[in-house]
Amino acid sequence: MPHRIYVDGEWAPASGGAAIPVVNPATEETFDEVPRGGPKDVARAVEAAAAALPAWSARPAAERAALCAAVAGALGERADELAETIVAELGMPLKLTRAIQVGSPIRTFASMPEIADGVAFEERLGDSVIHRDPIGVVGAITPWNYPLHQIAAKLAPALTAGCTVVLKPSEVTPLNAFVLADVLHEVGFPAGVVNLVSGFGPEAGETLAAHPLVDMVSFTGSTRAGRRVAELAAAGVKRTALELGGKSPNVLLDDLDDTAFEDAVRKGVAACYLNSGQTCSALTRLLVPRERLAEAERIAAGEAETYTTGDPRDPATRLGPLVSAAQRDRVRGYLHAAAEDGATILTGGPDAPEGLERGFYVRPTVLSGVTPESRVAQEEIFGPVLVILPYDGEDDAVRIANGTPYGLAAGVRAADPGRARRVARRLRAGQIRINDGAHNGLAPFGGYKQSGYGREYGRFGLEEFLTTTSVQL
Repeated sequence: MPHRIYVDGEWAPASGGAAIPVVNPATEETFDEVPRGGPKDVARAVEAAAAALPAWSARPAAERAALCAAVAGALGERADELAETIVAELGMPLKLTRAIQVGSPIRTFASMPEIADGVAFEERLGDSVIHRDPIGVVGAITPWNYPLHQIAAKLAPALTAGCTVVLKPSEVTPLNAFVLADVLHEVGFPAGVVNLVSGFGPEAGETLAAHPLVDMVSFTGSTRAGRRVAELAAAGVKRTALELGGKSPNVLLDDLDDTAFEDAVRKGVAACYLNSGQTCSALTRLLVPRERLAEAERIAAGEAETYTTGDPRDPATRLGPLVSAAQRDRVRGYLHAAAEDGATILTGGPDAPEGLERGFYVRPTVLSGVTPESRVAQEEIFGPVLVILPYDGEDDAVRIANGTPYGLAAGVRAADPGRARRVARRLRAGQIRINDGAHNGLAPFGGYKQSGYGREYGRFGLEEFLTTTSVQL
């Protein structure tokens, strides 16, 4: 199945016949491959999606949502297979993979009937009837770090909205997408409604973004790649939704007592290190009152050293490898540069973890002694690297927190919840966590500034794929 692309309801070979190797980041071994789809394959897929659009968009939203709910059930039956697949291609520890990488997309598909029921697809406004119509053919270009989760965040609402889709998954972690396509076929999605073309961004992804029959591009990835997608889409004046990078702050206010402060620092390390730091919304900058800097450094370094790095299938492992050699080298490059710029490496550093010379591993690292304007405090590293920054007063904390090109996520911790909310309202970020606020999969997610635009999840995510028609009576 991974050796063919899925177009117009059938598994077929890619036109070029070439393949892309899939590498296990824990062993550096190639264990599978997927087709290297190109412009001809993308064109076939887009044409199939355009042909399927009229019939699919005419079906009631409740029927479309019910099919998505059926996908959730089928994915649940294949949860073990999916978890093993994602561990092998991504390297996230197995327990976390089951809960997040598999559990979250299942919940996303399962939520579609409830979400669709809350959207007014038609309403009366004076002498007009307002219709919320599907935008059309959607090109979905998804990342490697939460592969199935990000696919579900696009496909489920787009399909429920009545759109047809061409999916171009990341070539780094593509295998889970093939399992999903098989599930979509099995539960009865009509031919052409969902199409899967694996390939590289400059070949398949750029062709998809530029294709004249694509009405919208939904992209998750780096800010650099997002700019290119927006440029290509702009030539066709097509809608884009971009979820891009982040350099998210975690602000610890000065009213925390010693116990709460220690708890906040420890949880701040966890908020940075999830998925080996390969999370766009990771809270990678820990902002602490200057008078508590030494205390924060001691606690964070000690906590980081409890993050056992190793085989993602070992229950004792808390940090798996980075996804690729390129990603490992990128993170190590930042750590070398930080040391050269005078940063204090409290723990970790650029060297491979002891005993893990094979595999794309990076030591869990905590940095201090840098200014808010330094590269490691401004640029997205995308690895297990926490930067501690001191501030002088609440206004300074807000200034530093908002002082990057990004605005995807943030955190605020305080003894006074009201004060925490007031500070949170001053932060320019799309999603802000206060104290131990739980993740809400129905709440909108997306960014400010160079973190992108558009929102995913819940009703807001579905509405991204709708356009408005006003009929005057």
